[in-house]
This record gives sequence, structure tokens and C-alpha cells, in this order.
Amino acid sequence: MGLELTEQEEAMIAGEYGNATQKAMQIITTLGEIYGSERLIPVSSVQIAGVSYHNLGEAGLEYLAEMAEDGQTRVLTTLNPAGMDLDEWKKHGIPPDFAENQQRVVEAFSRMGVITTCTCTPYLIGNLPHYGEHIAWAESSAVCFANSVIGARTNREGGPSALAAALTGRTAEYGFHLEENRQAEVKYDVQAQIENTDDFGLLGEVIGKRTRKEIPYITGINDATTDQLKSFCASIATFGGIALFHMEGITPNRTQIPSRTEIVTEEDMTEARAQLDDEDAEIDFISIGCPHASIKEIEKVAELLDGKRVADGKTVWITTAKPTKDLATKMGYYDTIENAGAFLVSDACCAVAPLKGRFTGLMTNSAKACFYARGKNNFKTEIRKLEECIEEAVE
Repeated sequence: MGLELTEQEEAMIAGEYGNATQKAMQIITTLGEIYGSERLIPVSSVQIAGVSYHNLGEAGLEYLAEMAEDGQTRVLTTLNPAGMDLDEWKKHGIPPDFAENQQRVVEAFSRMGVITTCTCTPYLIGNLPHYGEHIAWAESSAVCFANSVIGARTNREGGPSALAAALTGRTAEYGFHLEENRQAEVKYDVQAQIENTDDFGLLGEVIGKRTRKEIPYITGINDATTDQLKSFCASIATFGGIALFHMEGITPNRTQIPSRTEIVTEEDMTEARAQLDDEDAEIDFISIGCPHASIKEIEKVAELLDGKRVADGKTVWITTAKPTKDLATKMGYYDTIENAGAFLVSDACCAVAPLKGRFTGLMTNSAKACFYARGKNNFKTEIRKLEECIEEAVE
């Protein structure tokens, strides 16, 4: 049985809703045909990745400009981080030519009705689906969080397919939209001490590398905060391409419990940390907020920096969403952080900003940040808990 379209969907693909919607529907239906979908389904929200000009380049910008000529979103649509703080980019050392092009990217999305949140944690600033809701999200960590922690349903969309879903309000019904594809396939019994955000990131590294796109069922975690879970989601998605996991007593999805079991030991965790720690790293860049920092994390950073001063030769970024930065400003955290010589950076992330050549060594509490710092910027890295990162930063 082939892909069946409604009258409205047929009209979209025939061009009756404009050029951008027609192209978007062509993308959606092609994916449906590739994956054997029988129908398209409505989605209630979209998260679009591929926003930083550092990644898009001129070709990507031209594509967005063309789609923005007559394309308009049909559902709540938010945006992934850009390559800079859209307001305070000058103080962060962003080149003017990059800033101009980045603004053009964001403006193109804005013309299409996209809410230019520029964050990888849309669930913290208003794009929060409910359990069982069908959505179309890009950004690997947010996809994993939505599927696993919230219990919404999304595949791991790319930038073009997410934009296509936003312009049509549809996605093809396949993959994680179907219950039979959401069942756990391998059990992981965690027999190691997992306490801090960096520990959860390292655990994601261990399980992600072993699992490689199978759906894990994880036991041995007694409690986890939202911040710890977003760290875990970012890491397991980065190191294993995982878009869905089950964590016993923590996540809401129902699943069969696999018979095949693997153990995560303290030795595994030590080895994972060693793989992200470069012995010869000379730390000149400290970054917190990959994924974007919550208001609670920013409060903690402000507390640790209060009355202190960032050491000469060190740069500190705390990256977050603009609404969270605004709240931090209202609460006085922005002034505390900036007065210490650190930067509270909104809209951007150390993984997508044009930082290559500016620094040599990164310290962070994020396993994902270590991965991208090495691969994209050739930085040496060290992963530490938040308190140790700030201790490294100050005089």
C-alpha cells in the first residue's frame, strides 16, 4: 500500500499553497515513500536545526531566503542555536561579517513565522509537548529528551525536513511515531555512582558508544534532575545516535524489558572520562551550557562567581536561551556573572560558534561539548563537574 494523501495535502504538493509549501511537501512525501509510510500525520510543534551560519554557509542561506519568499509556518516552530549572541556578539569577539550573515539567517526564519528562540532546549522556554504528542524536531539532544523524558513522538529530523514539517504541519508516519518502534532492545544495569551532570554525560558516552542506535533500557539510576537528563540526552545522542531510551523509574514510556543485559561499571566510567581528558590540555576556555543552561544552573554559576574574578588568559561562556538570559538579568545573575569577567551568552553555543583558532583548551561539564570541541575546533578538552570548571576559571 502506497502513501495516501488528503485533499489538502494533494493541493499542497500541486503548488496551490505556494512554492515553499510545495517544496516542503515534496520533502515530506519523499521521506514517507522511502520509509514505507501509509499516510502523513499532523504535528503540533517543530524544532529546526541548522541555524548557525558557521554550518549553513552561503548555499544554506540562499535556500532559506528562497523558502522565505512565500513560506509560512503552520504550527509552533522554534529554532536551534545560532553562531553568536544576537544582541551582544561584539563583546564576544564575533567577526562583523559573520554577524551580518548570521542575522540574515535568523531574519529568513523570522519571515517564515519561526519563533527565533535560538536554543537547543526548547522544552525549557515554551515549546513543551505533552506525552504521546506527535512533533517534528531536529537537534539530537532535544529529540532524545522529547521522546524519552517527555514521552512525545518524533524522529530525528534534519534541518530541511524539520522546516518542511513546519511549513506543512505534517510529517510522515514512520519510525518513532509508531509504537512498535519504541520498544527497548537492550538492558543496561548501571553499577556505578552517577551523581553530577558530568557523570550523566559520561554515562551517555558509555551507553551511546556501546548501543549504536539500539533502544536502551537503563536500570540503577535512582533519581535524576531535568538538568542531568538533558546532559544524558545530549551525550547518548552524540556518541550513539540514540533518539529514545527508557530509564526505569524515571521516564514515562511503557516498554518490554529486554533479556539481553550489559553492565556499566565504575571502570567504564573512569575510562569514559579518560577518553575526554587530554593530559596536555592548557585550559583557556571554560564553557557551561551545552545543552543550554537552565535558570537553576545559571543561579549556581552566579553563586560560584560572586565576588570572584576570571583569571587573565581565561574566557568563560555560560550559554543559554534568550528568555532564560532575560530572567537571569531580572534576578541579578547576569550582573554577577559579567562583573566577574565571565560572559552570559544567549542564542549561541560553543559547538556552533566560530571559535576555531581562538582557544586551545576547553574545560566543561558537558561530554557533548568535548566531542564537538575536538572535532570542529581542534581543542584539547577536560570534563569536570560545574564547581571544578568555575574553580579553574577564577584567580
